[in-house]
Amino acid sequence: MKHYDVGIIGGGISGIMCAYELVKNRPDLNICIFERGSSILNRSCPLTEDKAKKCVKCPTCAIMEGFGGCGSFSDGKYNFTTEFGGWLNEYISSDKVMNLIEYMDLILVDFGATTQRFSTRTPKARELRKLAMQNDLHLLQAEVKHLGTENNLKIMTNLFNHLKDKVDVRHHTEIKDISFENSKYILDTAKEQFSSDYLIGAVGRVGSEWFTEQCKKLKINLTNNQIDLGVRVELPYEIFSHITDEVYEAKLHYHTQKYNDLVKTFCMNPRGHVVTENTIGVMTVNGHSYSDESLKSDNTNFALLVSNKFTSPFNEPIKYGKYIATLSNMLGDGVIVQRFGDLIKGRRTNEKRMKKSFTIPTLQSANAGDLGLALPKRYLDNIIEMLYSLDNIARGTANYDTLLYGVEVKFYSARPELDEKLETKYPNFYAIGDGAGITRSLSQAAASGIYVARNILEKL
Repeated sequence: MKHYDVGIIGGGISGIMCAYELVKNRPDLNICIFERGSSILNRSCPLTEDKAKKCVKCPTCAIMEGFGGCGSFSDGKYNFTTEFGGWLNEYISSDKVMNLIEYMDLILVDFGATTQRFSTRTPKARELRKLAMQNDLHLLQAEVKHLGTENNLKIMTNLFNHLKDKVDVRHHTEIKDISFENSKYILDTAKEQFSSDYLIGAVGRVGSEWFTEQCKKLKINLTNNQIDLGVRVELPYEIFSHITDEVYEAKLHYHTQKYNDLVKTFCMNPRGHVVTENTIGVMTVNGHSYSDESLKSDNTNFALLVSNKFTSPFNEPIKYGKYIATLSNMLGDGVIVQRFGDLIKGRRTNEKRMKKSFTIPTLQSANAGDLGLALPKRYLDNIIEMLYSLDNIARGTANYDTLLYGVEVKFYSARPELDEKLETKYPNFYAIGDGAGITRSLSQAAASGIYVARNILEKL
């Protein structure tokens, strides 16, 4: 049985930053990153390379899994705030979280990231915030850095090349089971076993369901997290340009009048592209945007997500979100796209109607359909109300030809009981990142990895 000083399950941004900080301070440590997906040098999606017209459901999704995690193929948005993006400041002070995020940014810059940031604190941004408040919308305050999908991939590749000779990175290694024996952690892959003195769960959103089950098996108390479920909106770039040109990504929150539910914009991509993801075995949508002018589209896309936190007796939010996504996949043979006007009229968008649309979809593999048959009425009511509210600050949002893709789901693991060091009740077993349910952004996920690395270094 191969033994390591530190085992990290998951090669996303939280696990990468944790490994980076450990080897920087203790190069003598024997560290392994266990990653279910491929090396970042070999990650390729048939859809993005025009080898397939629709998702072929690879055993491991190259977009979502592999070294760098799903962040490798994201557009690389890093938010500098504790107002959103996770709950790390419930464990440590907001000032400390910000210090960790700024330190993380220095690392990214060393590996090729830009120093440019957008801010919601400029005079023009304050006017936008005022306009939003006048329409019962709340613009969250933050600085944001946009790396671009192609640049983000280069930075993750640079980090991989830096780490590959300093830590073991075991690709195509799926941990099936965790056990604790004789003060060591045993990791079983069904083919071989590994052990470690320290163990870090950094599984990301793709591994959230598995990590929840492992915590249940180990009798670690769990608290249900919210689930964010909704659609991805695509419209002409000009409609939101007065907002995105100033702040790049606007995080807008709204409480609906009908249900008082929270609806929010998420992952805004000016002149971006809508893309598919294989998330826990179901097809969902997301958005990317590039820095290279030649790769930009004529559209802007963003998610509209309804946040719900389930209480007793229901305690399976991940399965609920997966069920809705599966239903959508069944109806649309993959991702559904519908014109907003057709949704309001209660009719299905078909190919004939889609050809009349002035907004040309960037996701050509999406099938015209009816989201009203997939999403529960409460979600649809919330989304429709939010679109009309956004229309007050960005006229044209509620146009007939605004496109809605479904569904988009953000899965967060049930949150394990952790102390202020992010350590479970088991000694030297930590949980970090989105898969642990304590973060929901690249920035805070990376910060949690650095934080745990420093806690381990302190112990050592």
